[in-house]
Amino acid sequence: METVLVEDVLHRFVLERAGVRGVLVRLGAAWREVAGRADYPAPLRELLGQSLAASALLTGNIKLEGALSIELKSSGALRLLFTECTDQGRLRGLARWNDSLPGPLDLAALPGAVMAITIGHAERGQRYQGLVELNQPELAGALENYFRLSEQLPARLLLAADGEHAVGLMLQKLPGEGGHGAVEVEDEDAWDRVLHLTGTLGSEEMLAIAPEQLLYRLYHEETVRMFEPRPLAFGCSCSRERVESMLRSLGRDEVEAALAARDGEIEVICEFCAQRYTFDRIDAEHVLVGGVSADTPTTSQ
Repeated sequence: METVLVEDVLHRFVLERAGVRGVLVRLGAAWREVAGRADYPAPLRELLGQSLAASALLTGNIKLEGALSIELKSSGALRLLFTECTDQGRLRGLARWNDSLPGPLDLAALPGAVMAITIGHAERGQRYQGLVELNQPELAGALENYFRLSEQLPARLLLAADGEHAVGLMLQKLPGEGGHGAVEVEDEDAWDRVLHLTGTLGSEEMLAIAPEQLLYRLYHEETVRMFEPRPLAFGCSCSRERVESMLRSLGRDEVEAALAARDGEIEVICEFCAQRYTFDRIDAEHVLVGGVSADTPTTSQ
């Protein structure tokens, strides 16, 4: 298959000879939009880019309704890392840290660290959440363990990011008999052979080469079959309705206090996209009594 999409794209593929399925994600402008929101230290920028690519990568072989997010919290210098990909291919992410952030970042050494993968609709209450055991220094290794424990199928992940691109590659071994994608005659050496080929791929090569060229270079002897590419883009799921719901959850006392502190106006700015939402006293009263505020959102990018 030939396509002009070389970045901000998700490719699903099958290595037919080996009985292996895969997903390749390459981010360009979408990643640069996320990375440009803060002056991230280099180790954190790399981890954030890897996580953003992984968020898209993990949507490749599932039926997704809503969004898939990866969230890491710790009591150390890296306080929060959050990335998300929606069923429409919209990506967003951010991180919060202290000035004493160490480098390189070792996930297994972060104090009190917890990482979760969440799938579904938060508003509908239809969500699945799985915890990722952080016993590996790098994100790719932690996610490999997650797949091994949750799906009982071997998986191999490679993640790379710099200031321009973020790339992820995931391979999963298909069942040797029966089920979707099964091969007619099991090749006992196929998985090890694919892992060997994948092991020759370095971060610089991942970041420099277009998806189809990269897959052909690695796996041309394994008969690569690619499916229709899925476009990706930066996008935020914030909305005025969500902000109104947040204000209602705070309650009248806190809303009144916020109005008094800002001379009769509440301003909420989305941390992901810098969308600006303002509420005066009339708007706030509508929100608190369960109505819809009359104001329209103000944007400042």
